[in-house]
Formats: sequence, C-alpha cells, structure tokens
Amino acid sequence: MTQKILYCASTLSHIRNFHLPYLRAFHEMGYEVWVAADQAASVPYADRVVALPMQKKFLSPGNLSAVLKARKLIRTQRFDLVSTHTELASAIVRAGILLLRKRPKVVCTVHGYLFQENDGLKKWKYLIPEKLCARVTDVLMVMNHEDERIALRHKLYRHKLAYIHGMGIDLSRFKPVAPEEKLLLRRKAGISTNDFVFLYGAEFSERKNQEFLIRAFAKMCGGCPNVKLFLAGDGALLGRCQTLVHSLSCETKIYFLGHVSDMSKLYPACDICVSSSRIEGLPFNIMEALACGLPVLATNIKGHRELVREDRNGMLYRKDDETDLMKKMNLLYRDRHLVKRLSDQCRSGLEPYEQSYALKEVIQGYNEIEWNA
Repeated sequence: MTQKILYCASTLSHIRNFHLPYLRAFHEMGYEVWVAADQAASVPYADRVVALPMQKKFLSPGNLSAVLKARKLIRTQRFDLVSTHTELASAIVRAGILLLRKRPKVVCTVHGYLFQENDGLKKWKYLIPEKLCARVTDVLMVMNHEDERIALRHKLYRHKLAYIHGMGIDLSRFKPVAPEEKLLLRRKAGISTNDFVFLYGAEFSERKNQEFLIRAFAKMCGGCPNVKLFLAGDGALLGRCQTLVHSLSCETKIYFLGHVSDMSKLYPACDICVSSSRIEGLPFNIMEALACGLPVLATNIKGHRELVREDRNGMLYRKDDETDLMKKMNLLYRDRHLVKRLSDQCRSGLEPYEQSYALKEVIQGYNEIEWNA
C-alpha cells in the first residue's frame, strides 16, 4: 500500500521557494504527497494541496479552527508521515495531532525558534507550545547549534534530534561573477561605477527590522558620497518603511526594489549584504550572498552567528545598537581592501549547505524514523 505524507507550512510560497526538491524526493520514493498551507493551488510533485488558513497571532480564535481542521484532515486521510515547517504551521498541525488517538509519525523542521535561551520569561510563550508538541514530535531537525542546545536542554522531541545544514542552496546558481559581468549587472541595476551598495533582501516585517536599518543608514550616509541602500522584497511594513524614507529625505540614497525574482543576478552587482533581522534560523539571504562573494554585515544573533565568521567573511554588530551598525557600515564603505579580503573568503565552508548535500542529509533523517516506536 502506498504511504502518504502531509507536508505543511504557513504559506504556499514557502513550500514553492524552499521545498520542491524535497517534494520531488518523496514523490520519487513512492509516497503520495499532500501539501497543506494557507491556500490551495498547484504545487509541483504534490498529488493534493489543501488550504489550511492560519492567523499570525498563535492564540487567535481562527487558529483553533485551523487546529481542528488539521486534526480532521490527518484523521480521515490516515497519513503515515507528517512533515511540518515554519513555527506557526508546526505548532498548529502538531496541536491537531495531539488530539488524535492514532497518530502518524511526525518530523518537525525548526526554521529558527522565535526565542533565545537568554530571553527570560518572554521565551516561555513560545517554549510552552514546543514542550507540549514534543510529545508527538518523533524527529526534530534544527538548523543552528543554538537551537540544537535549546532542543536538548528542554527535550523538545520524542526519539531523535538531528542537526542539518538547512534546506540547501544551489551553489552553481549563486556564485561570484567575472569583473566584466559584474560591471554589466551593475549597469542593469542602475548602479554607477563609483556607487557602494548595501543590499538587504527580506520580507518587510517587525522581525526583519528594516526600520532600524533605515534610520541607521540615514544617519551614516550623509558623510559618505555614492553610498546606497537597496531593499528588496515586499511585506506588511513596506508602506511604513517607504514613508519613513520620505520623512528622512533619503529617496536618492535608499531604494525599494520590490519582489526580485532572481536574486542571483542582484547579489553580484552589490558590495555588501546587510541584515537587521532580530531572530533567524539559518537565513537563505545570508547563504546566497556569501555564495555570490558578498561580505555580510549582520545582527549578532543565532542563525547569523552560524554563517558569519567575524573578520573572515563579514562582520556582526550588536543587536539594537545603532552606533555599532553605523560604525561598521562606515568602515566597510571606506576600506575597499577590507571588503576585497572578506569577499575572497565568502564561499569557504559553504559546501555542506549545497542543495544536493542538504537533501541527502535531510532524507537520511526521515529514513531513521522508528516506525514501530
């Protein structure tokens, strides 16, 4: 009899952007592949896609409906295996499984806990649901060593904890380019020869914290001719950020690019990848930038610390410290020899994050499920 897997995430875009190689792998292994996300639409390698709308606030009444819908879906379809991704979907789907008498095997992939061990009392609003859901989490996969320590300390899984190198990136696509091609890409992006461009590609949200970056950059850029900040992406706070840039009179310094379909052509055109994110798991934008030879300036938080090696492929600045961020942006702008030295080392150590390696590592975790436990 064909085994069935339910693959879950908060949004269908997350599935399409990061998980198609895994859906393909399960399809080729003979699974009947189902996907549950915020909407029902066609997804490659998925036999069925089910809408499971969720509210961003976990305790929203709408999410109780999502829990009950997930429970009914899993009970009626009798899935053998459930794979959960993103914090919200993982909590909702596993809460539904908690209400079942006969339960499928569950593999939960943590794309970054929304708390750190030193967060004090405020971490418990995230940690309590994780501890409850641990009862049905047969295998837990984490992407950074700090999340691994959290999972070990609080025993957030039943049988197995696996450290993985993320979901993988395509190192043959994200790569440095020759000087001639770099010049061409810069022209296409509207970047002049003398421009020095910081790039941040991320959803506009409180978590990604673009407003903090905009304020710091606005204070720094006055004494730095030809410096620019490119912000790629969209999201709920895009309009607010655009209003902020206008109020700071920085329209000729800070540019909103909208959704960029192929970041592999944008990274090599810029000079520095910058991130103001408050919390991460294993950020794709940092991996992609490093793969393209772009040094990284990022918040000193978990996830970033996994990838950025201080003064080797980039720099870390203290979280919420505007002065430290401005100081390091200014240093990178003024010291092109430093930027070149960092750039030369960006791809060093990225091999384990290559897509084909990561795929084998993740599938191995599924193969170690204790089906009779």
